[in-house]
Amino acid sequence: ELRIGSQGHVFIQCYKLVRSRLDKRTQNSDQRIGVRLSLAFLGPDRSNWSHFRLKSYNVFLLSPLQNYEVKQGSNLVEKIRLFIHKVTAPLHPKVDPNRPQTVKFLSHPFSREKQHLYSFFYKYQPIGLIRKYFGEKVGLYFAWLGVYTQMLIPAAIVGVIVFLYGCATVDDNIPSMEICDPRHNITMCPLCDRACSYWKLVTACGTARASHLFDNPATVFFSIFMALWAVLFMEHWKRRQMRLNYIWDLTGFGEEEEREESEKAKVKLTCTDRLPAYLTTVVTMVFMILVTFAIVFGVILYRISIKAALHMSTYSDQSNIRATVKGTAAVINLVVIIILDEVYAAIARWLTALEVPKTDKSFEDRLIFKTFILKFANAFTPIVYLAFFRGRLVGRPGNYLYVVGSYRMEECAHAGCLMELCIQLCITMLGKQLIQNNLFEIGIPKLKKLLRRRKSDLDSKQEEELNRSLYRHEKDHILGPFVGLSPEYMEMIIQFGMVTLFVASFPLAPLFALLNNIIEIRLDAKKFVMELRRPIAAKAKDIGIWYNLLRGLSKVAVIVNAFVISFTSDFIPRLVYQYMFSVDGTMHGFVDHTLSYFNVSDFQPGTDPLQPMHLVVCPSVSRYKDYREPPWASTPYELSKEFWVVLAARLAFVVVFQNVVMLMSDFVDWLIPDIPKDISLQIHKEKILMVELFMKEEQGKRLAARENHNQDNCNSPSSANQSPPRPRSRPVSHGTSH
Repeated sequence: ELRIGSQGHVFIQCYKLVRSRLDKRTQNSDQRIGVRLSLAFLGPDRSNWSHFRLKSYNVFLLSPLQNYEVKQGSNLVEKIRLFIHKVTAPLHPKVDPNRPQTVKFLSHPFSREKQHLYSFFYKYQPIGLIRKYFGEKVGLYFAWLGVYTQMLIPAAIVGVIVFLYGCATVDDNIPSMEICDPRHNITMCPLCDRACSYWKLVTACGTARASHLFDNPATVFFSIFMALWAVLFMEHWKRRQMRLNYIWDLTGFGEEEEREESEKAKVKLTCTDRLPAYLTTVVTMVFMILVTFAIVFGVILYRISIKAALHMSTYSDQSNIRATVKGTAAVINLVVIIILDEVYAAIARWLTALEVPKTDKSFEDRLIFKTFILKFANAFTPIVYLAFFRGRLVGRPGNYLYVVGSYRMEECAHAGCLMELCIQLCITMLGKQLIQNNLFEIGIPKLKKLLRRRKSDLDSKQEEELNRSLYRHEKDHILGPFVGLSPEYMEMIIQFGMVTLFVASFPLAPLFALLNNIIEIRLDAKKFVMELRRPIAAKAKDIGIWYNLLRGLSKVAVIVNAFVISFTSDFIPRLVYQYMFSVDGTMHGFVDHTLSYFNVSDFQPGTDPLQPMHLVVCPSVSRYKDYREPPWASTPYELSKEFWVVLAARLAFVVVFQNVVMLMSDFVDWLIPDIPKDISLQIHKEKILMVELFMKEEQGKRLAARENHNQDNCNSPSSANQSPPRPRSRPVSHGTSH
């Protein structure tokens, strides 16, 4: 017997279909298959038949004489798992085409047509409808995504202002003006051995002017602003989450961990049993991270070899060699990141399954942590190399550092590695958002539909007729399975890292993140409503481990931006020169101050250029960017005093910047309460009312008890027929003495 509500005809058809198929297997005997289901509703509204899950089920072999219960592990139960899934899976509602115009379903205000993806992007999401339709867990995701996108608006505005400030002051920047001045006629050392020739510093004019757009005093202010912005975002989300918990009646909700469905989880495993799985996890994750490092090193060798090959080519444009190498290397890194993301996701799930977590929540948290570590290392390893390692393990002319034989480590441009870091961050961020986040979400479902149409022998009209004849559960089965919210959260967490960690090198990152998220919200909405099976509604009080990851990234972002400003940009060397070494207190002479001298006769054998720039006279002295003693000094090519002064200033800036920003962040965190004032007052009033109600109940119980006691005393038969006994006392004598 199967009792289901108003939409029961859908389930009964599925039930009869499976029963008929299974009955055929036992038609030679007198046995039949019976199924008893027990449903548990996920909300107080028992009329909403889409919000239930399977609580338990029993399978019976029915015979004329007796019933035999079939255990969960038998093959017969495995055969009807599809039936159980179809019965218990929540369905998308069946929408009547002749419904009134005033009645609209969720996909209309949320994500039905293309106009809702673009023209209505400024409207708020129907969070209440999302919660009723999908449950609190999915509702919290869309609420968090909306808060994150809303908070990106001021960050994007400030980032655009910082970029416009760099554009407005590029013509007044003295170091770039000195580089672009052809009167200086500074000859620089070759960028590679043999194939590369000497080059004039004036050819780096374009790179120097472009670097000023991102390397200017305003970026320091923007880094401080983004650190405070991250704290404000976290506080704003905590307040929003608390308000939703109160509205959705989740303030006293304690999430109960369900037992894992797998039979392995029911077995108690000791630490000794789990040790091999833990060791496998650690070794595999370390190996995967080393694979990421190896791929980054391979891209480094690609840049070195391609640069030398292009310099040797007579048909290539020598002025565009550096831009060509940068662009192609960044694209290669992007392709590798996208491919490894999919591989790492599968490996993380396999490793988590090996550990056999006790609960579903534990399984999800471990899977999220492993996936985050692998994907974070995959996405940020090339960026970290460009920011902190490139150009610092080079050596000097005449004593360069070589790897893998004759590959000389690559140097930064004269304006620093900040421009290359900006290019890598821009291509990685835009590429992941455009290809992995948006194109995959749109293209893969359409590609699957196209493949199904190719395999089908029906034409378009026949497909429409077949689609009309299908039941709701059959239409939903065609849709893609719901794999959880972890991929959606992971996209945004990686984006949050790119927005906050290296924002000093790319102030336009919040703007691109904002534009992506405006489309991402609508694409996720359309995917959840139109292209995926409706997930089982699940309660959740918060976003779980994702909040801890966000908070950790916001703390690390302060340290990373401090090192980017100090060691990657020229902000500190410019300040040191202006206030310690400049004659007139200006930036005039800064470029010459940062260049050291090298005697071309000190080249190692076989490393001097083959074609020294086709000059009439070969230069005797060339320049390179470093703080070293000149060849005519008593200690030639040793680190100079200016190097140690700049290094001390850089380290001091890191310490001061980190502590000041951390102190300001903690102050903002302390200043803003986690619970909104009106919600706090309302909760306090409810507690007072509850206490008063309990007090009244206790007083009522006491009064009722007294009345019952008095009534019992008055109605007792002994009190009606007998007088109450008098207390015994000694007789009193009234006699007189005789």
